[in-house]
Amino acid sequence: MSSSLNRWLPAIALAVLSLTWGYTWVLAKQALTYAPPFAFAAERCVGAALALIVVLKLTGRKLRLDAPWPTLAIAMAQVTGFMLFQTWALVEGGPGKTAVLIFTMPIWTLLLAWPILGERIVGKQWLAALSTLTGLLLIIEPWDMHASLLSKFLGVMAALCWATGTILVKRLRARHQVDLLSLTAWQMILGAVPLLLLAGVILERATDWSFSFVGILAFMSIFSTAMCWWLWIYILDRVPAWEASLSVLGTPVVAILSSRLMLGESFKLLEIAGIVLIGGGLAMLSLISWAASRRKRK
Repeated sequence: MSSSLNRWLPAIALAVLSLTWGYTWVLAKQALTYAPPFAFAAERCVGAALALIVVLKLTGRKLRLDAPWPTLAIAMAQVTGFMLFQTWALVEGGPGKTAVLIFTMPIWTLLLAWPILGERIVGKQWLAALSTLTGLLLIIEPWDMHASLLSKFLGVMAALCWATGTILVKRLRARHQVDLLSLTAWQMILGAVPLLLLAGVILERATDWSFSFVGILAFMSIFSTAMCWWLWIYILDRVPAWEASLSVLGTPVVAILSSRLMLGESFKLLEIAGIVLIGGGLAMLSLISWAASRRKRK
């Protein structure tokens, strides 16, 4: 029973991650009506860092920095860079197609994982990869984007930062034995520092600390940022980087579904096709992993 549960834990973690991060897009756009972008990114990361430190204390674990330089590199890419470009992209282009460019991350991860980590897609895995990536292209519609060139650039930069952080986490875990929760906490602490400096230097409007914003910030700090980044590192520790990156493509599907349902908008045919292709690709990945685990047990 225990081994069976352990096999399904990465899949459960991915489901929670996709659902939480997917709905976060709606909340992030709402939060930016109360707070300016750089301040919001800093506030979100500081809140996440505090939440992770509390969890470490409650579980009796130490806030230990085992690999300072690799952890700093992860923090700069996966927290500072990603949060900065993601939030800025939301301001410039909204939570639609431009922001969804961030989910080109699997493409960049596939390109980086092969030469750096030696992780290759083989056999039927190519079908799953092609299905999910084709679905992503249908949702983004890069041939029909009415956003500014700046917003497109910011979305791609956020995707590159996330992909770089993904590769750095995999390489760190291959070389050092580090506590995943402690690594996530240090990632947030170190990554929040440049964001705080930026928020202090750049002239922005003051944050409106209303009850609504505090509620949104609390959810995004504790669940969307602290919990989900820990889940992401946990997943990367158990599956190849390319597989985790493709699996997280459930997130834009949830983002589109939640925004459409909340706003009462109808679905476009290409979006429906993209959702079906991504869902099919994720199901195929799960079946391939399940079949591989059965063969190993035999």
